[in-house]
Amino acid sequence: MHEIEPYFNWRDEYIAAEDELSPFFGTVYNEFEFDKQLYNFLLHPQWDDFGSTTLYLKVLFADYEKGYCIIELIGEWNDAIYNDIMELKRELLDLMIDEGIDKFILIGENVLNFHASDDSYYEEWFQDIPDGWIVGVNFREHVIDEFKSHNIDYYINFGGYLNQIPWRSLKPKQVYHHIAQHIANRLGS
Repeated sequence: MHEIEPYFNWRDEYIAAEDELSPFFGTVYNEFEFDKQLYNFLLHPQWDDFGSTTLYLKVLFADYEKGYCIIELIGEWNDAIYNDIMELKRELLDLMIDEGIDKFILIGENVLNFHASDDSYYEEWFQDIPDGWIVGVNFREHVIDEFKSHNIDYYINFGGYLNQIPWRSLKPKQVYHHIAQHIANRLGS
C-alpha cells in the first residue's frame, strides 16, 4: 500500500496544502519517512490524516466559485468501530461547507471495505447542502452494496455511470461537468 500515491496529475491546478481555505493549508509532508499506517501497512506520506485510524484522503481539487471538491480516499471506511463519518464530517466536510463547498465528489477505488453504523452523520451532511450533492465515483461493488444495505445511498449517489467515469484521463473541471450533468439528468432538471 505504501506505493499507492494520491492522484498527482492535477497538482499544477490545485494543491490543498497551498490553499488558504483548505483544512490542510500549510501541511508539510515527510518525503523520507512513512508516517501513516493502515493496520500493518504503511501508506504513502502524501495522504492526509483527518483523525481516522483506518481511512485517509487527499483533496485533489476544490473550486469555491462553483462550490465543488474532489476527494480521493484510501483504506477502510469504518463507522462501526471508529465512526469515520463523524471524523470526516467534523474535521473536513464542515470546514469545506463553511467555505461554500456543497458538491462533493468522492473517489473510492482505494476504499477496501465499509462497515456501517447509523446514518445520522450522512443525513446531517446531506441536510447541510440543500442545493448540493454527494457522489461516490469508482467505489468497489462490495463497498457500494454495504452502503446500500444501510441506506447510505439515500445520501450519496453511487454506481452505474459513476463507476465508469475515466476520471484520471480528465481535468477536474471535466470530471465535475460530467458528474453535474449526470446528477441533473437523474433529478430530471
